[in-house]
Amino acid sequence: MKTQVIDARRQPEAGTQLGGQLIRAGELVAFPTETVYGLGANGLCGAAVKKIFEAKGRPSDNPLILHVSRKNEVHRLWDSVPETAQRLMDAFWPGPLTLVYKKADIVPDEVTANLPTVAVRMPENKTARALIRAAGTPVAAPSANLSGKPSPTTAQHVLEDMEGRIPLIIDGGPCDFGLESTVVAIGSPPVILRPGAVTQEMLEAVIGPVELHKSLLSPLREGEAAPSPGMKYRHYAPDAEVVAVTGSAEHIARRISALYDAYSAAGKRCVILATEQTRHFYHGKEYVIIGDRERPETLCENLFSALREKGAEADVLLCEGVPTRGAGLAFMNRLLRAAGFQCIDADRTPQEGGKA
Repeated sequence: MKTQVIDARRQPEAGTQLGGQLIRAGELVAFPTETVYGLGANGLCGAAVKKIFEAKGRPSDNPLILHVSRKNEVHRLWDSVPETAQRLMDAFWPGPLTLVYKKADIVPDEVTANLPTVAVRMPENKTARALIRAAGTPVAAPSANLSGKPSPTTAQHVLEDMEGRIPLIIDGGPCDFGLESTVVAIGSPPVILRPGAVTQEMLEAVIGPVELHKSLLSPLREGEAAPSPGMKYRHYAPDAEVVAVTGSAEHIARRISALYDAYSAAGKRCVILATEQTRHFYHGKEYVIIGDRERPETLCENLFSALREKGAEADVLLCEGVPTRGAGLAFMNRLLRAAGFQCIDADRTPQEGGKA
């Protein structure tokens, strides 16, 4: 199969019209959103949805998100629309917020991994909404990468994983936020299943108390079903080994420096994913600045691209952790899964070198 790439910035209608035709015909289309690139299929056709799992090599027990172009489309996808959900839609749609509620019969089990609920989101990205309108159906879409790899934030990332697997990639340029949407299960109280750009604090300002799922910063128990995408044990992982280091900034930097020396002495090439505040600790070492510790949203923007690009060059990626406040929670959620929860607390053993 030949994969065509159409630049939506130069040909905005060409990509979405062809994409709509392909989705109606049961084919797959990769498209940009404000979070990451999605791999879309007709979300009301189980046979089309199965092609997503085949192209990605994705386990069928990992549910998908249905993307809509209008708020009122949820009325046919859920069995009802709770007041809490309506308030969140009014506050954050279109945008990087996914809501999970009881599914209607029209939603195929292939989308929900046989769960009784379905996740729905209305993306802010205009190209994404234009594609959904052109398709004339809700679009089921996980991230457009091979299963388990870092999610793509550019069309080139998609092409690296999906060339020859899908007929079309719509290039909308780099994604804005760089991590997938916040996922919230509607209930009493609502629960964040996956953190993202819409933070707990932002949600609580609209609807009151919101809980965090126990597995945001730890793996699901063995055999436990994933109620949301992005909750598997090891996810977003590059080919390189990833080690996360948490604690105070200075202790993190000193511990990473010691780890770098130990891995290098063992003949392994290391790259440090660092922050603006600690760059002076890494003179003479290979590092890349991915953002500002005081503005964790900047780290979110660059994490996946750094994991993907530097992970292809190095044997080991040593990455600084940040406090789990605001966007820091989304950053640490993705980083810990990329590391397979291999995490070192530098404040507990700040002088110890070597591998934990």
